[in-house]
Amino acid sequence: MAAAPAITYDALAAQIDKRQLAPIYLLHGEEGYYIDALVKKFGEIIPEEDKEFDEAVMYAPERSVPEIIEACRRYPLMNERQIVIVKEAQAIRADQLNKLSVYASSPSPTTTLVVCCRGAVCKAKNLIDETKKHGGVLFESKKIDDRQIGTVISGFIRSKGLNVEPKALAMLRDYVGSDLSRLYNEIDKLTIILGPGAMVTPESIERNIGFSKDFNNFELIKALANHDSLRAFQIIDYFRSNPKNNPTVLTVGILFNYFSNLLLLHFCRDKSERAMAAELGFKSTYALMDYRPGLRYYNAYRTIEIISAIRDFDRKAKGVGSRQNEYDLLHDLIFHILTAPGDVSF
Repeated sequence: MAAAPAITYDALAAQIDKRQLAPIYLLHGEEGYYIDALVKKFGEIIPEEDKEFDEAVMYAPERSVPEIIEACRRYPLMNERQIVIVKEAQAIRADQLNKLSVYASSPSPTTTLVVCCRGAVCKAKNLIDETKKHGGVLFESKKIDDRQIGTVISGFIRSKGLNVEPKALAMLRDYVGSDLSRLYNEIDKLTIILGPGAMVTPESIERNIGFSKDFNNFELIKALANHDSLRAFQIIDYFRSNPKNNPTVLTVGILFNYFSNLLLLHFCRDKSERAMAAELGFKSTYALMDYRPGLRYYNAYRTIEIISAIRDFDRKAKGVGSRQNEYDLLHDLIFHILTAPGDVSF
């Protein structure tokens, strides 16, 4: 028999909103945002005036497993069900967490136990097995892949009743990356400021988030793709003067992602736009906009050389083998990218 499909965040959040509660929830995984959001929803189940009686928030490193089980076996006083939330379960050993499997094998019908392993995959196999067997829910909050982040951003913007221009979407992706807490906070801010049905534009991002529409990693990639050296160095100079909003660690990650994708496209047999978009996991061919000129200016050998230079920059920027300022190193990297020989064809 095939395994049941994993429950999604949206489906689980909807069940909680409808108060369709399971006896146990085991929330784990590298992406902390969804776990935090679900815990917040569980925290809204018991009315504020009843929390003292029917809600218990416990921290696994500070409580023994018998204490947690004892809390779960109590009867609710003011509501039909009590909520017991155990945070930081990733901080205790798997063999200790596995002791909760005794409770999971026979959970109280009037308690919902929520166990949170935030930022880590749960290794307590016995607890996982017993949770699945006895009507519990296992939710793994996986880190968002870089190729998926654009889809996640656009989906969240639409869910807020807003629309977004492609460049604005790219700006948000590059500025916030895969930090979902920060991303959703910024989009919530735009929702309040712009209002329902508004279009998120580069100008609205610059005005309300403080991220330049003209000097950012999106524009840097565009300049490098088109071999526009003057523009590329203008952007790097801007980064140097605004280091707080333009950390080199973010820039080098985006450069590495771009040139790694470019290398994949060089070896993609089918060079049609649809095939190349599929190769990179893009939903539309619009995302290839900066790859078309890049394929012309950077052959495969040159791309490999550039990827090596990016790795070298990353090492030196971390202080390994160099004491140069990171923005001086970034300036040198951009010069290397623009002047790499590329005299070997494939």
